[in-house]
Amino acid sequence: MADIYFSTRDLAVGYDGKALIHDISIEIQKGEIVTLIGPNGSGKSTILKSITRQLKTIGGSVWIQSEELDRISQRALARKMAVVLTERMRPELMTCRDIVSTGRYPYTGRLGLLTPEDEEIVSRAMERVHALELSDRDFNAISDGQRQRVLLARAICQEPEIIVLDEPTSFLDIRHKLELLSILRSMAREKGITVIMSLHEIDLAQKISDKVICVKGEIIARYGAPEDVFSEAVIRDLYGLEQGSYDPDFGSIELPLPQGEPEVLVLSAAGTGIPVYRLLQAEGTPFLAGVLFTNDMDYSVARHLASGVIAAPPFRELEEGVLAAARAAVERCRLVIDAGVDLGPGNAALAGILEGARRAGKLVTPEEYKRQRVKE
Repeated sequence: MADIYFSTRDLAVGYDGKALIHDISIEIQKGEIVTLIGPNGSGKSTILKSITRQLKTIGGSVWIQSEELDRISQRALARKMAVVLTERMRPELMTCRDIVSTGRYPYTGRLGLLTPEDEEIVSRAMERVHALELSDRDFNAISDGQRQRVLLARAICQEPEIIVLDEPTSFLDIRHKLELLSILRSMAREKGITVIMSLHEIDLAQKISDKVICVKGEIIARYGAPEDVFSEAVIRDLYGLEQGSYDPDFGSIELPLPQGEPEVLVLSAAGTGIPVYRLLQAEGTPFLAGVLFTNDMDYSVARHLASGVIAAPPFRELEEGVLAAARAAVERCRLVIDAGVDLGPGNAALAGILEGARRAGKLVTPEEYKRQRVKE
């Protein structure tokens, strides 16, 4: 097992001598990406400020390898750790390049003069985050998303061993969110830089993190690998979800299912039903879904959005009880949408269900359903 590079031991953090979160004990290996998630106001930023010495700790200790954080000089810490927090910087008369250049100050003399090598490092950092074209722009005159990229470039300039970021994807569009996280992942994998950050987008946290810290109440509610944290039950409890649900298979938050008696039965397979489910949910039409094998991607979404799911175990022929439930659903609903069902040895009996719906005058395609709704 790799050596522990960064750790906290019984850490307590808070304000004015009062601990808001206590008993924080985590161990992080070099090059790992660790993400804090949790509801607003849960204390994620407080933890990050405390482990970066922006905020005095209440109790416990923080360690970088064998050195306690409080015993590391400010200059030495600046060479080890780069910090990107959410506070708005309002520097006067500084260009974006000026801001990025401050990341080299831990390596310069007392006058803060940059060498040609330092200037080259600044340029490479800005180019890496696609901010080189902002070099001569006033830092106060650019957008929030552009500021975030400039501040990340400044952190890269420090050539740190640890980078700590508070909600780095805030204000970024989808393209730049993905680019930023890709940069962090490559820094971790290629250069062994340890990344500790908070994220609101739990789908991104699930995909990029080696470890996840769930912050709720006065303690760390859960700490572990994404596969251990991102379950429906854990996320529901962490965020107190009462409306909607979390789908761990897709890493997505789903809106509440439509209420009322099901009006439509959707027959689908292999993902063909998902866009129909979302259409029905958006218009508030309650529906049933089937007949779905439990390893089908449609099943994963349907169980969150449908009023009921007619499901069957995979890799075997449909049993009579499942078929009877499907026939009853056809009778119960006013319409049956054939979203696309590929018939094979396991579900060949669905041909009879489709034919029964057709004879009853209820069978429509998704396109026919949309046309009917337009006329209504």
